[in-house]
Amino acid sequence: MIALDHLAVAGETLEAAVAHVEETLGVAMGPVGEHALMGTWNRLLSLGPGVYLEAIAVNPNVPDPERARWFDLDRFAGKPRIANWIVRSDDLKAAVKAAPPGTGAPVRMQRGVYDWTMAVPEDGILPYDGAAPALIEWHGDAHPADALSDAGCRLVRLEIAHPKAMELMVAYPALLRLPQVRMGPGPVCEMRADIITPHGLRSLR
Repeated sequence: MIALDHLAVAGETLEAAVAHVEETLGVAMGPVGEHALMGTWNRLLSLGPGVYLEAIAVNPNVPDPERARWFDLDRFAGKPRIANWIVRSDDLKAAVKAAPPGTGAPVRMQRGVYDWTMAVPEDGILPYDGAAPALIEWHGDAHPADALSDAGCRLVRLEIAHPKAMELMVAYPALLRLPQVRMGPGPVCEMRADIITPHGLRSLR
């Protein structure tokens, strides 16, 4: 069983990614957190119970990691955008086995009270140009969404377009059972999240 966990908005800098989210949704994101193993940092925003959004970028204040960063951040360029989406499972090993080849190998990480394992591709690039989700398993009871202030934002749907969307759905049929996610063909890999905010419905790309 898998469920939508969070969305990753990447930027060339964390400031740019955060500004994109805050200007689009009209709400403030949370404080900075760091991922020492990956050389990245982020800020979070609640999208309701069990779901959140992170703005993420390379952390220029720490040494480069000895491996490729997750979410293909080593090659990220251009405007901030939703670059990846993450689904959680209570059995990561089984989820990886059911996912498309190249989804990655499990990497255990901790930050404060949070303890998780994520499947990270060796080159940092998720299948189908990132249209396929990253997979995560949380350990223990702590989950970031539970600690975030409620900013009044709720995810309505996540739209994912890709030239090989049909191939991805055939390769990973479990994605069709995620009620908030819609996939379809498009000329490039592109994602759009429709989010209810205190200012009405906003679309974040």
